[in-house]
Amino acid sequence: MPPLKIAIIGFGKIAADQHVPAIAANPRLELAATVSRQGKGVEGVPSFTTHSELLAADLGLDAAAITTPPSVRYQIARDCIEAGLHLMLEKPPTMTLSEIEDLACLAKGRQLTLQTTWHSQHAPAVAAAAEALAGKHIASMRVTWHEDVRKWHPGQEWIFEAGGFGVFDPGINAFSILTRIFPGALFVRNAELSFPENRQAPIAAEITFSSPVAGDDLHGSLDFRRSGSETWTIEIRTTEGMQMILSEGGSRLELDGRLHPGGGPGEYPDLYREFVDLVDCRSSKVDVRPLRLVADAFLLGRRKMVDPFLF
Repeated sequence: MPPLKIAIIGFGKIAADQHVPAIAANPRLELAATVSRQGKGVEGVPSFTTHSELLAADLGLDAAAITTPPSVRYQIARDCIEAGLHLMLEKPPTMTLSEIEDLACLAKGRQLTLQTTWHSQHAPAVAAAAEALAGKHIASMRVTWHEDVRKWHPGQEWIFEAGGFGVFDPGINAFSILTRIFPGALFVRNAELSFPENRQAPIAAEITFSSPVAGDDLHGSLDFRRSGSETWTIEIRTTEGMQMILSEGGSRLELDGRLHPGGGPGEYPDLYREFVDLVDCRSSKVDVRPLRLVADAFLLGRRKMVDPFLF
């Protein structure tokens, strides 16, 4: 079976660091083209400055991975589906729930694969954490997702524009893990969103959750102002007394103080394995639960003004 010819649209840091190596490691895939506004890409691979140029080039593409900022993703994805391409969408898949719903309907009508890539769900210890919590009642939860925006998004002004998600760009990774491991429905009860005076998206958020399978002590803290090393940790205690600490973005799991071994090929290699499987059976995987939690936080959040932020 010949490899699937795939293009990366929106060639930037995440594409270079994660998508390119994962594609190269999968014998079922061939990187056939890249798109970036600067025309940057991979040596020896055709590069374009717009997705329209790519689609007009007649390269015999089968698929595309869209890694642009979410604000421009919907129209690009729609054009690619209409061109007959299977699609992988980086997180968050779109700016709004309405956009991803429309893309899902369009892909289904064309019998094309659409995959929302919540990469943190594929971290080595996440599956084991979900298994440990299955059927349990939760007494308390603390989510701490603190990092330095200057380190992870250097100079990326778009992230603080309206529709750029701000601190929810990394925070949605925590939400994606929560929707994978939590043993029941999870809701945003209230939130406080800290907006720099000169920005349109929050730089920090404090969130209270609720659930029919949990008590009242469910809290999340997101912050882009962390200096030094990042903290990506979820701590959960069940009513039976089990203590779970899922740290390093889902890579390390401790149960009652004992380290639980994780496994797997890695987040992006596993995403691409899943993508190939979906294409083979002409099915899709569209999960909007993490995006819905973000939307609910914006709907319910109280706005707090904080000092201006400059890169």
